[in-house]
Amino acid sequence: MKHKATITAAAAGRRKPKRQRISLSASGEEPKRAHPTMEEILGLYKPRKKPVTLRLDADVLDWFKKPGHGYQTRINRALRKVMREEKKELGE
Repeated sequence: MKHKATITAAAAGRRKPKRQRISLSASGEEPKRAHPTMEEILGLYKPRKKPVTLRLDADVLDWFKKPGHGYQTRINRALRKVMREEKKELGE
């Protein structure tokens, strides 16, 4: 004989209500900030990182890896330095 599962009123009251999806933005526009952020005040800039595949000469990669952990950061800093110097030359 099969038993039918019955839910008592007390058990039904313990169920979690379904979550509703709530939009966090009032409109499609970006919110306007009245004041600059602390990063802007202090001149700190942390750009978004993007994963890339990059082929480097073995000796160049070995040179960046030689000091140990953090070689990707060192490569990024070297590239940023070159970028800034070229921007200065071009007047950007």
